[in-house]
Amino acid sequence: MRINERRSLWRRMKPYLAVFDGPLLLIITLLLATSLVTLVSASIGIPGKMEDQVRNICMSFLMMWMVANVSPQMMMRIALPAYVITVALLLAVALFGTIKLGARRWLHIGVVDIQPSEFAKIAVPLMLAWFFQQRQGTLRWHSYAIAAVLLVIPVFLIARQPDLGTSLLVVMAGFCVIFLAGLSWKALLALALAAGASLPVAWSMMHDYQRERIMTLIDPTTDPLGKGFHIIQSTIAIGSGGLTGKGWKEGTQAHLEFIPERTTDFIFSVYSEEFGLVGNMFLMLLYLLLIGRGLMIAGNAPNFFTRLLAGAVTMIFFTYAFVNMGMVSGILPVVGVPLPFMSYGGTALLTLGLASGILMSIQRHRKLVQT
Repeated sequence: MRINERRSLWRRMKPYLAVFDGPLLLIITLLLATSLVTLVSASIGIPGKMEDQVRNICMSFLMMWMVANVSPQMMMRIALPAYVITVALLLAVALFGTIKLGARRWLHIGVVDIQPSEFAKIAVPLMLAWFFQQRQGTLRWHSYAIAAVLLVIPVFLIARQPDLGTSLLVVMAGFCVIFLAGLSWKALLALALAAGASLPVAWSMMHDYQRERIMTLIDPTTDPLGKGFHIIQSTIAIGSGGLTGKGWKEGTQAHLEFIPERTTDFIFSVYSEEFGLVGNMFLMLLYLLLIGRGLMIAGNAPNFFTRLLAGAVTMIFFTYAFVNMGMVSGILPVVGVPLPFMSYGGTALLTLGLASGILMSIQRHRKLVQT
């Protein structure tokens, strides 16, 4: 009787679970399991973190499942409204947003504070993919110029909050859509030369703390107990892990509280110290598989819109991982980007769950023919 009940339960659950892409779900589950193991050690002395993260993971899976059930056609219909609402919220933040830790990034609505810049990570590539889908076959230079304007508007609003990390993620996701839409290499070269020429102007427009981060990156020892403290302690933790690490819960840098933000932005330092180079290779393999699966879904996508969107979502995963590992290793400035599916946090996990759900929806509807 029990066997029959289990079979009956499986038959009822199967249609709901069929929306998940098996390989992608397995990779994400392994990353989240690695995250929980690391967080147990990193959160020693910080009560409530594990319970909160388990809840965040459940919410992320729920978001993933909900979005995986949304068809790409529906995503096309909501692209423009999502972009307009996101820009409106970013404008509202600029006008009367809540200031926390010296940055105006949050908007108080009812009893909660929301961070509209998180929505931009998905809304901007969604909008650009829809924009190019509408002009497929008739793309001209001015189409790319309009797309650049659509990208610059939210990026400018995010950067002035200031939030360099999120603006970087939005730029990379949006630029990926523009590039995959057919931007020529000549145009890319021209953009690279223009970016190089504009560096002095960009430097003059930076906030003081942003300039300090870049100078600290070049030589953190100039202020070892101040601005350079984070990078120095993080690199010490990574290097002290050696080949196989010090062992789970045996990381001295983390447990003696030398590593700042050890459950969020700098969780890779904790992981590296305890699991060493071998553990890092395993983690990087998981990220390579995640990115590879995303690219495979993009390659098998049924139409122009879904190919661009899947490519942009995959670029989000790559940028998250590359920037976070780079900043905690001392090769990139500290910009406050979490490690995907590893760092503690609800908002970031919801965004990643939404992005994963988009990939699963595209994979599920890959046999559909554009009408």
